Amino acid sequence: MTEHIQSDEPLVSVIIPTYNRPEYLKHAIASAVNQTYQNIEIIISDNCSTENTQAIVASFGDSRIRFWQQPQNIGMLANQMHAFKMARGKYVASLHDDDMWNEDFLAKLVPPLEANSELILAFCDHHIIDAQGNINYPGTEENTRAYKRDKLAQGVYQSFSKIGLVDQSISTAIACVIRNHVLDWDNIPAEVGGLWDLYLTYLCHVSGYGVYYFPERLTRYRDHLQSDTMLSGSRNAQAKIRKAKSEIFCYKIFMEDSSLQENNPYFQQRWLTAHTTLGIGLIRNQQILEARPYLWWALKKQKFNLRTLVALILSFMPQPLANPLLGASVE
Repeated sequence: MTEHIQSDEPLVSVIIPTYNRPEYLKHAIASAVNQTYQNIEIIISDNCSTENTQAIVASFGDSRIRFWQQPQNIGMLANQMHAFKMARGKYVASLHDDDMWNEDFLAKLVPPLEANSELILAFCDHHIIDAQGNINYPGTEENTRAYKRDKLAQGVYQSFSKIGLVDQSISTAIACVIRNHVLDWDNIPAEVGGLWDLYLTYLCHVSGYGVYYFPERLTRYRDHLQSDTMLSGSRNAQAKIRKAKSEIFCYKIFMEDSSLQENNPYFQQRWLTAHTTLGIGLIRNQQILEARPYLWWALKKQKFNLRTLVALILSFMPQPLANPLLGASVE
């Protein structure tokens, strides 16, 4: 059994929420256990898996691991927040059960926070890997460019609303270390859903602290059929509905925040796009009457949007005819 190592380094709480991903979970735990930064606690919160998660945890024989199993499935967000609230460390870092960290992830991100008490988080870039764990190099480069991390220089960003909420360069879910006890984890409402990481970035902005960027790929995000990215980008109606509702909630809050007014046109556009996406998801879910108000609203608030207009027109067509056209025209 690995014993807890006494250290002058501050304690870091590693948060691993999990649900029915035993093989991936093994790799995630291993990447936490093998950190060169050793003063950690690993909090694994199992969302009532049908798989034997506890046996996987026990196989590591590491006293730094704290395991909690929910008596019933409480949903992804609630399970994640439960784990954050268990954290005792000066710093916390989220690691999804299907992702992995490099061995030096914590060793490189904790020191900037220790050196500057005015920083709330330190973040890095990450690789994209496939279901088998192989690095997708073209996909990785595309991801870095898409989130504009290729434009970021190493160092402190005191003002980060644009890089955090517009460019979304900061991945609080898998690629950052956060100063604990500055944030109140109860301030993340259930309505944010799968966008909890974006909302967490918003709370970090509101805190008045700065952030630090370390321009290396220190983590590995697994892109597979059951990942949130794949589901929300597919024709899965329920996934579209959940994501769109989360976006509508978050962007409305951002639009109402006076400290973010310079980015308001972007937030409004994302808010309206989410209305259209929600309408499309509801049509796919055969909730036609519920869909139309969102589409009407999006159409009314924009000068012209072909995607919204086509979706609205198709909502008046017979469902068997509309669905194929919906997929071909507006997805």
